[in-house]
Amino acid sequence: MPSAAGPLSGLLVADFSRILAGPYATMLLADLGADVVKVEGPGGDDTRTWVPPTRDDVSTYYLSINRNKRSIALDLKDRDDLEVAHELVARADVMIENFRPGGLAKYGLDYTSVSADNQRLIYASISGFGSEGGARLPGYDLLVQAMSGLMSLTGPAEGPPYRAGISVFDVMTGMHALIGILAALHEREESGLGQHVDVNLLSSALSGLVNQTGAYVAGGVVPRRMGNAHPSLFPYESLRTADGEMIVIAGNDRQFTTLVRVLGAPELAEDRRFKTVGDRTENREVLRPMLEKLLQAHTRAEWFDLLVGAGLPAGPINTIAEGVEFAAGLGLEPVVRVGEGTDAVPLVRNPIGFSRSEVRYDLAPPTVGQHSEQLRQWLKTREEDR
Repeated sequence: MPSAAGPLSGLLVADFSRILAGPYATMLLADLGADVVKVEGPGGDDTRTWVPPTRDDVSTYYLSINRNKRSIALDLKDRDDLEVAHELVARADVMIENFRPGGLAKYGLDYTSVSADNQRLIYASISGFGSEGGARLPGYDLLVQAMSGLMSLTGPAEGPPYRAGISVFDVMTGMHALIGILAALHEREESGLGQHVDVNLLSSALSGLVNQTGAYVAGGVVPRRMGNAHPSLFPYESLRTADGEMIVIAGNDRQFTTLVRVLGAPELAEDRRFKTVGDRTENREVLRPMLEKLLQAHTRAEWFDLLVGAGLPAGPINTIAEGVEFAAGLGLEPVVRVGEGTDAVPLVRNPIGFSRSEVRYDLAPPTVGQHSEQLRQWLKTREEDR
């Protein structure tokens, strides 16, 4: 067993997931010290082939979600390999999978089967649309963005619907899986028993759409596309300056008063059309051109210094490169080198910090089956020899 720093040190995770939601969850577990064994078919995780871009001919998509793991290649249709898989699960604290619902039953790796032998196992399943009526539907983030309603909210008000720039619900569902796993581990301390944690992309999407789904469920209102605008606040969007757009926010009356003072038009705070949040939201089409005319006086960089200096939330619309560089300039050290020597890979830092515990960055994302021999040998050992 490798040495593992972090608050989850000592936990063994059997990772039967692939693509994004599951691997993202297990990477976070591994960062926090868990020993994650990535079980791959002989061809490896699909994201290994998702290119470009690449680093040293390896998909950066794969690299971004698979650090700190050991890989074992198993063909579950092979009797010997299936036996190895069962032995791994029998020893694991956590198993996570995102096969189509019921897909592991034919291998005896479904929750009912494996929990009979390992009653302390936390078994997490990730699907696209749940294990009931949606079990037959393939779970791809883009489908869920469309079918949950997110795409109906994304894009210009008069334009077509757009997907988000990342697989937002895969990431969100991965975090929900992680929360469920950690909660079940905590409960296990009292009961001594594991349980089945079940998450799906559509449920995560509906929860993650928060005020937008709330508008419909609680208020009977169907939200619509508004570009970068907010349905309940103004200004809370991108506005034009002398050299392009930037985000300008006034989330309450005090902030709006400060904003118009900095912009050089304090009288707008006393205008009855703009006195309250509701007034400004109702009259946004009147107020927007007024603010943008004032913003023409300076560039984005100049306004950023002025507005932030006054305590207001504002900022430029950066590229990914500028975003990483901005975080570095704040001292957040967003990039870490994972692994050792020539195998080390620059990746994005885990966002969680601890006052005492460590986050680990010792294992670069593995090649397919990189640790197969090591793990097979370990799984052959008797309990007393481990």
